[in-house]
Amino acid sequence: MQCSKVGVIGAGTMGQGIAEMLAAQGLDVILIDRSKEQVERAWEQIEMSLDKQMEKWAITAAEKKLILSKIHKETALQRCAECQLVIESITEDLKQKMKLFRQLDSICPPTTILASNTSTLSLTEIAAVTEKPERTIGIHFIYPVSKIHLVEIIRGLKTSEETFAFTKQFVEETIQKRGIQVYESPGYVTTRLICVLINEALHTLSERVASAEDIDTAMRIGYDFHYGPLEMCDRFGLDSVLAAMERMFREFGDVKYRPAVLLKQMVRAGQLGTKTGQGFFRYDKDGDRL
Repeated sequence: MQCSKVGVIGAGTMGQGIAEMLAAQGLDVILIDRSKEQVERAWEQIEMSLDKQMEKWAITAAEKKLILSKIHKETALQRCAECQLVIESITEDLKQKMKLFRQLDSICPPTTILASNTSTLSLTEIAAVTEKPERTIGIHFIYPVSKIHLVEIIRGLKTSEETFAFTKQFVEETIQKRGIQVYESPGYVTTRLICVLINEALHTLSERVASAEDIDTAMRIGYDFHYGPLEMCDRFGLDSVLAAMERMFREFGDVKYRPAVLLKQMVRAGQLGTKTGQGFFRYDKDGDRL
């Protein structure tokens, strides 16, 4: 089955990145959110991202126009019936995701693959609310979507071989990224490992071993990280990191997943990273470091 049209549900930071990346690969994208305001805001962010690429001579004005023409703004889930693949990227709330997948199951034809971009939740539990759990799979992109060429392809208990084969082909041939097969486990591979690193960086900062700047410099230069762990936390969203840590702590019961007190304090203070302009570092409205 060829994939030419993809539904992306959830027009937040990840949904925007996924939609832009798919459109840049020549796919028609139906970008869906509950309100017109959210979809319009996402469109503006995507346009801003493309403008930045134009400033760096990475794309031309014609390419920008072509990419935007591939993204169709919508608020109606019924448009997903036209898609060969639907990628859900709403908030990390199990009940909301289960409700959405129940709706998609009744709207989409049996051949449509239903994918979730969840980073920690159970694909098996999400798939259980559908009539065809074998067509449900996880496609976990990593922020920033356009720059990170890795995708975790997560198999739920009943994900079929056909669904996995289609998804792997889509990831590696259609959108030109490297896909790794992951069997369901809290946090999968990337979230499970990076959250522990971020948490340890938080403990290191709390203990005044080094400043936030120097901790990140140590990992960027010493270990060739694109971002240091604290800036990563800012870009993921401190609230999202806290939610992931708390979920893994509940699931595994291991103290290494217990969130650092500093993380909780900053979330309570509303310092959530790039989305609020203030986290461990300060950011402008475009998400660039000040």
